[in-house]
Amino acid sequence: MNRIPVGILVSGRGSNMQALLAAAEADDYPARVALVLSDVKDAPALDHARRAGVEALHIPPGRKGARLAPETEEEMVALLRSRGVTIVALAGFMRILSPRFLAAFPGRVLNIHPSLLPSFPGLDVQRKALQHGVRFSGCTVHFVDEGIDSGPIILQAVVPVQDDDTPETLAARILKEEHRIYPEALRWVAENRIELVGRRCIQRKPGGAG
Repeated sequence: MNRIPVGILVSGRGSNMQALLAAAEADDYPARVALVLSDVKDAPALDHARRAGVEALHIPPGRKGARLAPETEEEMVALLRSRGVTIVALAGFMRILSPRFLAAFPGRVLNIHPSLLPSFPGLDVQRKALQHGVRFSGCTVHFVDEGIDSGPIILQAVVPVQDDDTPETLAARILKEEHRIYPEALRWVAENRIELVGRRCIQRKPGGAG
């Protein structure tokens, strides 16, 4: 089976990265993790990846703030391409990618966000959800565009909000769903089963048009 090489960008513990690594262990999974890159030198995700036998590198961000230095992004793109990567998955990556980076992997950069987008983009998501009194929250896998958590939605999972929830308890339940849907969404993209119609992601059936 010819599996698609995937690069994963991380900044922290990498629990979603670990879910993708676990999924890729299956013989019938269409993608393999070829490279993990982190802007944080001591990110636990780097050690997790290395223990799984995956190449994992720290790339200094080059400057402070939400964005990477242009030369840093150029280095990352070169590294990813040199490993044959054609899909990039963000897994707790806390930087905003530039249009130049996204253009290197057009329509092939994914992210997972712990809310039902377009509600509650950005940070401190569960606290915002509880403050607004929503009865359902969840998580979203989406393509990355030039905005903040604003790209086309690939897959979502719904999590009921309990009356006694705290941001921490809600986040923990949502995280379980993140680990479930991110590998599935990556599978769809690797199998070319997602057709973008306007801002809608239409899922094709395996082996043919949907």
